[in-house]
Amino acid sequence: MKHAVFFRNLNLGRPNCPTRAQFEAAFLAAGAVSASSFLTNGTLVFEARNKTQARKLLAQACDALAAECGLREPAFLRSVDHLAELVALDPFAAVDRGSVYEICVSFLDAKRSALPALPLVSKRQDVEVLHATEGEAFSISRVVGNTPGSPNAFLEKLLGARASTRAWNTVVRLVDKHA
Repeated sequence: MKHAVFFRNLNLGRPNCPTRAQFEAAFLAAGAVSASSFLTNGTLVFEARNKTQARKLLAQACDALAAECGLREPAFLRSVDHLAELVALDPFAAVDRGSVYEICVSFLDAKRSALPALPLVSKRQDVEVLHATEGEAFSISRVVGNTPGSPNAFLEKLLGARASTRAWNTVVRLVDKHA
């Protein structure tokens, strides 16, 4: 069974972050059947027998990455099948892509506070959360002045919990490649 993990604030090769080889090796050493980094933003796809084993492998890989390079950021685990279901939802079907800077999905901790009623709009009106599932928030980012909005910063402040955000196209491409 394929799983994807989305680390917060991980850019391969930067300080306190692994190289691609270290990133993949941490999961393989933990017992993953395969491990493949996807892009350079802390996204990785690995194979495990089931969800329970995937959680254990992730915990062991996180411990190894902390010991090896000092990485201490949260990671958000999803099955590739779940991601395919999200893609099939097409949460941005009604969005005029030309009118926004970026469309994003933020991965949230299941133990977080519930989101207020949607849509949610930031004070600067540079982020709008349009849709949410139990563990994800789907948002658009707009440029205000010279700066695009940050869905991750907006959600972390709103919820008082960590999140990890990806451009929606990253998830679509991951599903196309690994589902």
